[in-house]
Amino acid sequence: MVVAAALTASVCIPTVPTARRYPPDVPFVATQRWTLATGSRVAVYHYPPANAGARHPIPFVYLNGGPVRGISVLDHRFLQLLARQGYDVYTYEQAGGGRSDLLPMDQYTISRSVRDLAAFVDRLGKGRVNILGFSSGAVVLTRALADPRVAARLHRAIIAEPGPMDGPTAQITRHMGRPSARGLAPATTGPRSTRIPRYAVAFGLMRLGLLTPDTGLIGQAEGDNAFTAADLGNDTASAYCARDAHRIPVEDTAQNFSFSPAASLRVQQTVKDSPSIAPQLRRSRTPAMLMIAECSSQVRQWATAILADDPAIQRTQYMPGVGHHMWNGLDDNNDRAAAIVTAFLEDKPAPMSNYPTGGEIPAFLRDRR
Repeated sequence: MVVAAALTASVCIPTVPTARRYPPDVPFVATQRWTLATGSRVAVYHYPPANAGARHPIPFVYLNGGPVRGISVLDHRFLQLLARQGYDVYTYEQAGGGRSDLLPMDQYTISRSVRDLAAFVDRLGKGRVNILGFSSGAVVLTRALADPRVAARLHRAIIAEPGPMDGPTAQITRHMGRPSARGLAPATTGPRSTRIPRYAVAFGLMRLGLLTPDTGLIGQAEGDNAFTAADLGNDTASAYCARDAHRIPVEDTAQNFSFSPAASLRVQQTVKDSPSIAPQLRRSRTPAMLMIAECSSQVRQWATAILADDPAIQRTQYMPGVGHHMWNGLDDNNDRAAAIVTAFLEDKPAPMSNYPTGGEIPAFLRDRR
């Protein structure tokens, strides 16, 4: 009976607060909180242009990956670099992520993310904007381009390392990039919620699809409070090239890290359940650029499907020497990524060749595995 009671307690009794504890504000940028027309209350960060001699009039908006993850310190540093080059940079943590308020679990959908983007641009009130979407943020951006009502708010779009844009694309599992550091990097250190039976059981069953994200086993807020950067394990290493396995940078601080595993799975499931957006994307007219990493952990067809279906993609930039997290503070990777981004936004010649083009997709998938 004693053993049974101990096992029951280890699974049933919370070991972290059950009310959401938001990360403290970061010291290097003010946290604003905006209530959008959709009802989402999001944390907003603004980096004004720091270069008075080369200011760019069109606001720049960044959509981070996750989904439903706080913006990492590495990402903030990259945005600061763009601001130093004269860009008026805005970013926000999507609903449920970072310091943004939680939503009811059934409201976490990819469609809600797109509506929030449109509402954010409207709330900004500065006309059309340039947008860089990374990873799951690139999925939100791609789906925005397929919706004429949202696309009308966008000036130029940069789709970096996208996830699957819809259900049919999500079913594709072949063709990865060159080897990542997954399985090669030293084990991540730090506390892990997945070493606590309650959270190991809940998160494990959710990831296997045996427990729905809105499970009553643990609440959303409790799960967010419990999950740590170390819980990501090899997911972090998979964002870097194999050659960088023993020098992977710390992407975030323990105080800033925030990830909602249940809400993230819920958003991903709504992408998997959605019909093809290819017919709508083929009518896109917003000038766009696609960025692909050499050691990408993403399925190659997730990017090439967008390239094949979006006629407004003007250039593709295949960035050698980096993994999924393209701006990572190593070597000159931030500067190279910034050069690619700014050249497109300013309609200047690309720093590297336009590759792959639509006609080169079969060869790219064959040669870049």
